Amino acid sequence: MSKIVIAIDGFSSTGKSTVARRLAKELGYIYVDTGAMYRAVTYFALQNGLIANDKVDKQELISQLNDIQITFKFNKTVGIAEVYLNGNNIESDIRTLKVSQHVSHIAEISEVRRKLVEQQQLMGKDKGVVMDGRDIATVVFPDAELKIFMTASAETRATRRYKELLQRGHNLSYDDVLKNVVTRDKIDSTREDSPLVKAVDAIEFDNSTMTIDEQLQEIRKLIEQKNE
Repeated sequence: MSKIVIAIDGFSSTGKSTVARRLAKELGYIYVDTGAMYRAVTYFALQNGLIANDKVDKQELISQLNDIQITFKFNKTVGIAEVYLNGNNIESDIRTLKVSQHVSHIAEISEVRRKLVEQQQLMGKDKGVVMDGRDIATVVFPDAELKIFMTASAETRATRRYKELLQRGHNLSYDDVLKNVVTRDKIDSTREDSPLVKAVDAIEFDNSTMTIDEQLQEIRKLIEQKNE
């Protein structure tokens, strides 16, 4: 079976990363969580005082982009590739609501997008990669052999995210999570640079009522069709 590029786009908290990670493991492909890369830049900005009163100091962040080195290292114990920023494991740090509240604003910055898109394209140049995010099928890999667009109701996604954050030990309300989901949807879909849109040739998955296994089963069928 020839290796292909699988691009998975969609709204926040649709389970893109979970599906992409499991699919890559099954196929023996490289998995790249592009959302984690934007979260890493957001975490860097927060740690360095570049976000204050919900405002991002864009010019200062842009001037420091060369100081940001993002890598993924596979952790055998937990079975996932964890995110490192300048050599430090920040996997847990980037999954907080505070990072979620600012990541869409960071992702709006064209210079940030250019830097990360360039890295993402290098990661997938030899194919055999599953990549998820907001603009993978439209910008990063417009020629990907398989494009999937995931969606679900805002309430369903907020419930998933709320449960995940509670399991991580965060003390917050469901209403705050729902508000964050709705706000991120608006920012991601209306930004000028690489807005979240479904690629013309992408296959839409509304996974509001689908389990992870059901989604994987459908994607396997699509992959088989691509290799017929």
